[in-house]
Amino acid sequence: MNSADGAAVVVGVDGSESAQRAIRLAAAEAARRNRPLRVVHGFIWPLLRVPVGRASASPPGGGLRHQAERVVADAVAEAEAAAPGIRVTGEIIDGEASAVLLGETPTAVMVVLGDRGLGGFASLIVGSVAVQVATHADCPVLVARGEEHPGGPVVVGVDGSPASRRAVQFAAEQASLRGTGLHAVHAYRHPVSRGPGDMQPLVYDESELRDEEQRVLAESLAGIHERHPDLAVTHEVVRARPVAALTEASKRALLTVVGGRGRGELSGLLLGSVSQGVLHHSASPVAVVRAPD
Repeated sequence: MNSADGAAVVVGVDGSESAQRAIRLAAAEAARRNRPLRVVHGFIWPLLRVPVGRASASPPGGGLRHQAERVVADAVAEAEAAAPGIRVTGEIIDGEASAVLLGETPTAVMVVLGDRGLGGFASLIVGSVAVQVATHADCPVLVARGEEHPGGPVVVGVDGSPASRRAVQFAAEQASLRGTGLHAVHAYRHPVSRGPGDMQPLVYDESELRDEEQRVLAESLAGIHERHPDLAVTHEVVRARPVAALTEASKRALLTVVGGRGRGELSGLLLGSVSQGVLHHSASPVAVVRAPD
């Protein structure tokens, strides 16, 4: 995460209802961090060689460029109303939305965007822009979906991987900024296996397994109290699929945080299966904190 002086929270806008939710989330984040907010709209039409100005026979205010200007101006006004006192700027950048937002991530504190934009297919729960940005961003990505549950904790998924450890650090910071608690969820599954030629299943010692999983969780949370001494931390170890466990926890969360890659995920996946599953099913906003390549 970039903490350089002047680094902004960036929000991508396209005029959709999902983007409006993202604007409100981003404005609140900028206010909590005392950072400026930068509103960005990716304007793809020049790349497609489509005329963007007003046609001679069209009414004043027509044309794709003017529509984009209106989208940005409305977003700036909504952000200023949502969090009075923050500094808000807006810009139209020629390019495809994912590429434009990824270009912002090296210098951003965070990028915020909706789960689906105007171009999303109705059958997709999370749009391709959200997945692409979360997959490749150089900073945390906050996706506006579900709702913030008042009084709930910041929930974080823990699996002992480097991405998970970064997610825990980010989640603890978020909980402190929001004045709420941190709830860490570690889910594990162990398939029943058989020995060669043995029809009897190999039996796991459940107590030993649980002790090992508790150790993974404790190691992932080590140092949190030193950095955030006033933070209330709760945790749970559950034998369940990680996506199911985190989706259930998200139903009472202000925010759900996952790492960009976790232990055991296939290297061929652009975004880890758990991260993508939570993005699709979470009942609260989701932050994806990607581990360095």
